[in-house]
Amino acid sequence: MWHPKFLLSKHTVSSCISNLSHLPEPNVVLISQDKPDHCHEPTLRQLDPTSSLTNVLAVPAAAKKIRGMKHFQPDRVHALPIYSSKDHDSIIRFYIPPLSPGGASGEATVAYIPAKMDVSGLHNALGITYRPPTAAPLPSRYSPQSESLTYPNFSTPNPHRHPINMLPTPPDSPPRRPRSLSSSTNPSTVSTASSSSIPLSQTSSITTAPSSVFPVNHSPHASPYRPSTSYGHSHTPSTSSTASTSHRPRPAKTLSLLYSPHGLSYSPHLIPYATHHLVPHAALPLTALIHGFDRVENPWYMGGNVNAGIPGGIEIAKNLMARHWIGAHDEDKENSGLSVMKIRLKKYGLHEVRECVRREFGGRGDCEVRVLECGEEMCMKA
Repeated sequence: MWHPKFLLSKHTVSSCISNLSHLPEPNVVLISQDKPDHCHEPTLRQLDPTSSLTNVLAVPAAAKKIRGMKHFQPDRVHALPIYSSKDHDSIIRFYIPPLSPGGASGEATVAYIPAKMDVSGLHNALGITYRPPTAAPLPSRYSPQSESLTYPNFSTPNPHRHPINMLPTPPDSPPRRPRSLSSSTNPSTVSTASSSSIPLSQTSSITTAPSSVFPVNHSPHASPYRPSTSYGHSHTPSTSSTASTSHRPRPAKTLSLLYSPHGLSYSPHLIPYATHHLVPHAALPLTALIHGFDRVENPWYMGGNVNAGIPGGIEIAKNLMARHWIGAHDEDKENSGLSVMKIRLKKYGLHEVRECVRREFGGRGDCEVRVLECGEEMCMKA
């Protein structure tokens, strides 16, 4: 289907960097599709194949393609499991150590949500959440020990089994039952992993296991941790515990991001992820939606919809209360091939998108819509 005679695309804007080696060594590289504009072999070959830090997480078809390149070490390329609210092993987690003893550990998660019955394999989303670690709170001289606040319990360990050939992963908070899915009716209750660290000098491989956890080096001042993971079930948030402000770290706000360059319908695909992951982890409103503006259609016999564009993006932004919507995959390219002859393109300008968002959000300016130029950066807060 993706033979050059069928479709060949070329960029019209040069990259802001000439080589990936000019960037800091990444902990994780996410690949959302196996198509050459998402999984580009010459670009991937710019990454250091001997790195003991970088892991490549890719959708299954892309993971197979990348392994076939024989560029990376086999234990550094991992296929993303398909997210299911009923499958405890379908979310990958990164464990981030506390900033100081007594602080709360942080956590980042990645979920792969593909469209059902999508012959083209274009429509999916990568859901990412990040809760930063915290330092231990300072005791208050004005707060008597009898006064207490209620926070989620981040620190009570609960050992669980480890997979073969895996380094230990941080233990969970006490689960209600073995291999239970992370859920909570209280949006302020945040689940976490907290326990042992894994030094940078050690090596590991990824295999199926009951907890998906990557220790990550959070900052230059943090302890030297390196990624190590296992795929597995979400952590069950512990019940709230009462502790004085001098003993219990305050949980940090969780950031959330949804990356869907070609679009994915909110119903039915994203509802389970929002209900069973974003809500229990207090990750709403969505911090950022990265989704295209332009709508691209092919005839049904050539795969049908290519980019969902504004109609699909508006649905997601409204339901997840997105605070930012950043355009993606709308670059003007030089396209050639048989498929271009039948393609139908509806382009939307930034002003049009903002007007659509304003109408859908009832005139409120709750969602900021942006288009980032090549190399442009944007800072967002929770």
